[in-house]
Amino acid sequence: MQQIESIEINTDTNPIGSIIWLHGLGADGHDFEQIVPELNLPKDIPLRFVFPHAPIQPVTVNNGMAMRSWYDILSFDREGRADRESFLKSCDFLCCLIDKEIKRGIKEDKIVIAGFSQGGAVAIHTALQSSYNIAGLMALSTYVALSDISDTAICRKNLPIFMAHGTFDPVLEIDWGRESANKIIESGYSVDWHEYSMGHTISSKEITDISKWLSHIYL
Repeated sequence: MQQIESIEINTDTNPIGSIIWLHGLGADGHDFEQIVPELNLPKDIPLRFVFPHAPIQPVTVNNGMAMRSWYDILSFDREGRADRESFLKSCDFLCCLIDKEIKRGIKEDKIVIAGFSQGGAVAIHTALQSSYNIAGLMALSTYVALSDISDTAICRKNLPIFMAHGTFDPVLEIDWGRESANKIIESGYSVDWHEYSMGHTISSKEITDISKWLSHIYL
């Protein structure tokens, strides 16, 4: 598998947990690194944030222009939007990142996987399709990309899941997020769902809510 670099930020020495956070289409691992200090997490919970860079590859809906992308986007419709092969390749890559953190001494149940937009779609699929006993899933302004996820989800049903979406999102409509959350709920999971008056971004209120959720996860 292609070697992909990551930005890493430790909130203190000897982290007890890791948060692997995937960016959205056209961005890179630097996109969310400034949020780490804004989360203002408890100082007695040392964590490692891992922000990987997606590979540069052609994106069909952008006239084949090469950009950082976790998978090719074939159309603007939700059904058939994600290219399955490149999507699953990124899911495998995320599993490799989880394995890497485990080898570095982080316990499975201290690893959160997170993602925004395209990265969130990969995070959702990986979390629900893998047998890892991870600490939680954080899916921001995103959607369920592959429709068969409810039929094949194997992750434990008490997995903590935080999902959030902007009510004025012009890129991924709020209904995509709502329907995706409902699909996950129908698969037997509980979803901590949040809506914010914003577009395709992250708000200060959302950062506060993420901080509370992460603090609870790592208590």
